[in-house]
Formats: sequence, structure tokens, C-alpha cells
Amino acid sequence: MPSNSFILPVTPPFDFEQCLTFLRRSDDEVMHVTTEDAVWKLFDVQGGLRLGEIKAHEQGLLVTLHDEEVTSEEQIVVERYVREWFDLDQDVAAFERFALNDDLLRPLVRRYSGLRLIGFPDLFEALTWAVIGQQITLSFAYTLKRRFVERYGHSLEVAGVTYWAFPRPEDIALLVPADLRGMQFSTRKAEYIIGIAREIADGTLSKQALQVQSREAVHARLLSMRGVGEWTAEYVRMKCLQDVRAFPAADAGLHQALKFHLDRTEKLTAEDMREMRMRFSGWEAYATFYLWRSLYGNL
Repeated sequence: MPSNSFILPVTPPFDFEQCLTFLRRSDDEVMHVTTEDAVWKLFDVQGGLRLGEIKAHEQGLLVTLHDEEVTSEEQIVVERYVREWFDLDQDVAAFERFALNDDLLRPLVRRYSGLRLIGFPDLFEALTWAVIGQQITLSFAYTLKRRFVERYGHSLEVAGVTYWAFPRPEDIALLVPADLRGMQFSTRKAEYIIGIAREIADGTLSKQALQVQSREAVHARLLSMRGVGEWTAEYVRMKCLQDVRAFPAADAGLHQALKFHLDRTEKLTAEDMREMRMRFSGWEAYATFYLWRSLYGNL
């Protein structure tokens, strides 16, 4: 195998096609490029850019970096990112056993077996995307993200295709709200995103520090930030920190999926959502993700 390629073993169940289908859910996505059998991703590695192609392999995933000369340190960074992006270290077999005993989740886990909880390994990207998506449509959120990334991110063009890396917090920390207002960000969202960038850039907030704290401490730390409420804190724990107990109970998409699968016409109450949290206890994040996946139908 070439030195710029490596295999990431995955314990079954794992279905890369299911993951790829989820990654294709929006034509406006700017952070990766999907093809028929692969996803291409631009990795921001130690201040440099490395373009990688990720494909299915009989043992899990095959990652091939576009550059022929890749250091072992860079490979480790990319491997860690991909493993977190696809949640490759999760015991999904245990989730499937749990789901098969639940009338609501059973048809979903049978239909989407092997799907992993696709996340955002980068804390700044996860928090920024969560803030962008607050109280606007998903389509407009994607539009804002594209504008933000194409204005402040770093890119690499290969064979006529432009690949993007998410803006670095140290760059966004230097902005003022007016810089983002020109892209149709609200003043509050601009302030929140710049504030988050400054906390990460000056070292007062880091993923590494959060990962060694208790669930309760992490939740409290996230809530202490301007622009981060219950939904955002739960979302970031779920999508960035790989907390399977995270449950964004106020999420509109989650409510939509639950109403459909429960054949409900009326709005779910706070008590209903507390019951759902208890019902999915231990696997709240995966239950949420599979319910979200069902909203995209046969994509």
C-alpha cells in the first residue's frame, strides 16, 4: 500500500454507503465533496492543508491523501479526525440490539443498519454551525455557512474542484460583528461566533479540556458561553464530543420525525420529550440521529 494511504479498521456493523448517503443530504454543503463511492475532505493539519479521499474497504475505511509525502504526525491527525467524523470507535452493535427492542426505533435500525453518527470533530466548526442554525431554516443555514467558509476559510483546488477547510478560530477572533453582518448574519450571531472564536484562540476553551470533564461539567461550561443554550449544548455534545447521552429535546427536526413515526398530529410537549429521553436512555444521541436520518427519506 502506498505510504500516503492507510486503512482504518471498523468493528461491524458499519455501512459506508449509508454514511455517504447522509453526507449527500444537501447540495449546498461546502465542507466535503461526495462522489459515487467516496468522500473527499480537505484536512487542516498542523497549519497545512491535506486533501484526502475516503472510500469503503473490506476492513473499514481506506484513506488516501493527495500528497505523496505525508508525515506520520499528519497521518495520526487525519486518522483521529476521520475516526471521530464517522464515530468509528462506537459500539453500534449495542445500539442496534437496544433499538431492535423498541417499536419506534426497530424499523429505523433495520433500514439504516451500519449508519454511524456523522459528527463535527472540530469544536469551533461544531459550535459555529450550531449557532448559525439557530432559528432559521436549514437551507439558509447552509447558505450562511458557505458564505462564511468561502470568505474566511482556506482552500485547495485540484483538477478543477475547490475543496475548503473551515475557518480557523484565530482568524475569526480578529473580526468585528460588522464583518459578518455583510453576509446576512444577525448582529447577535456575529457576536456569538466571534466570541467563541476568541475563547478557543486564547485557550480558555478547548475540546481536549472538555473531553476530560464530567458530562454535567461539560454541559455547564457550554451553557456559560454567549449564544449557547440547551439545544446548542446538547447538539455540540452529541455531534462533536460523541456523547451518546446527549439529547437535543427542543430540536425541530427531532419533533417532526417523532410526530411522523408516532402518528401524532399535535405538538409534543416537554413531558413527552422527557419520556422520550427516558425511553432512549443510554442511546439518546443515536436515536436522535436515526430519527433525523428518516427525515431524508430515500436520499
